Amino acid sequence: MTNLKINPVRLASQLEMHRSGRTGWLRAAVLGSDDAIVSTASLMIGVAASSAPKLATLIAGVAGLVAGAMSMAVGEYVSVSSQRDAEQADIGLEKRELASEPQAELQELALIYVNRGLKPELAMKVAEQLSAHDRLGAHMRDELGINQASLARPLQAAWISATSFASFAVVPIAALLVAPAVLRIPMIAVCSLLSLAALGAFGGHLGGAPLGRAALRVTLGGALAMTVTAVIGRILGVSVGG
Repeated sequence: MTNLKINPVRLASQLEMHRSGRTGWLRAAVLGSDDAIVSTASLMIGVAASSAPKLATLIAGVAGLVAGAMSMAVGEYVSVSSQRDAEQADIGLEKRELASEPQAELQELALIYVNRGLKPELAMKVAEQLSAHDRLGAHMRDELGINQASLARPLQAAWISATSFASFAVVPIAALLVAPAVLRIPMIAVCSLLSLAALGAFGGHLGGAPLGRAALRVTLGGALAMTVTAVIGRILGVSVGG
């Protein structure tokens, strides 16, 4: 028989290397920061392209920052709350089934392990041991696919999205403030696209994805949005001004 020796310190460090536990807050932070730069910069470029004065472009940027941060917070809270409600409903149903039909639920858990490749006798032993340790946790993880550590957190998603949006919406606003009059649009676009590329690469690093691909996709998307709003702003500026 092989003696299995577990080093708790090494095991903890290996568990920390996995990135799936970051999914909730990472999604909210990346979404908030990327959306902040793209939407605020595009709004400001569209206004500037219409030949509006610097003050009007600045007001549009600040208004976009405040409105966007609030919108992200509310949107994330509602979305993640719906996910949380669905998770809690499934957990509540599982609790009732465990209380009313414990043997049937034990067999159901064992069948899951059989379908994963264990022999029926071993599958039943595994199900019994896991149920003795944490019956609900075993069913949440293996039957429902829900991990306690990754449960939806609406408030966390809301404040992270709002904070990241408000922080990164400052980038195009700062570019406007320091840019000469003739370079307002290029400065906003360049600073915003460089920030998007850096954020894309950073998000790829945290998520374990290729840095170049992660940076490229968000930069191209941002460039497209800024180009479209610049064209629309220019058309409206000419037509209204004319």
